[in-house]
Amino acid sequence: MRRDLVSRAQQGDEVAFAELATAIADRLFAAAYRILRDVDAANDATQEALVTVWRELPALREPARFEAWSYRIVVNAAYAEHKKMRRTAPVAALAMSADPDHDPIGALVDRDQLERGFARLPIEQRVALVLQHYCDLTLSQIAEVMGIPVGTVRSRLHYARDAMRAALEADLRPAAAGRGELA
Repeated sequence: MRRDLVSRAQQGDEVAFAELATAIADRLFAAAYRILRDVDAANDATQEALVTVWRELPALREPARFEAWSYRIVVNAAYAEHKKMRRTAPVAALAMSADPDHDPIGALVDRDQLERGFARLPIEQRVALVLQHYCDLTLSQIAEVMGIPVGTVRSRLHYARDAMRAALEADLRPAAAGRGELA
């Protein structure tokens, strides 16, 4: 992110802020969507985050940290939006491929299993996974964004991976048991 643009926006330059918002809005939405798994909730969280970024931008001490700071704001907005939601609705899109070896049904089943496992995770674990695997943040950056120690980030990632693995294995067990009964 360009520091000069951040500095100008901190001084109240609306054109500079519009350029910043345009540059980061898609990434904020993508992070919010991956956390919340709902398009409308992610839109709401992104809008709230952008309003908060504009309102709080003058207080940002280090313009070089704008991107991590804005991720923290969208994570907090996603937490707030999650509290409003009664339950998450899984959304899976079938990605079609021209590759004849590509199995779209298998890909959809795999994606559905991942979606179900991810939806079962506590939101704190979802946030950690999204920040690491989608936003490509380091453990220390994730800790800063989430406002927790690095050790807690490691713990949340560890438990999230274990829970995802267990969910995927649990989904496979009934199918394997069913095949065994038919034989």
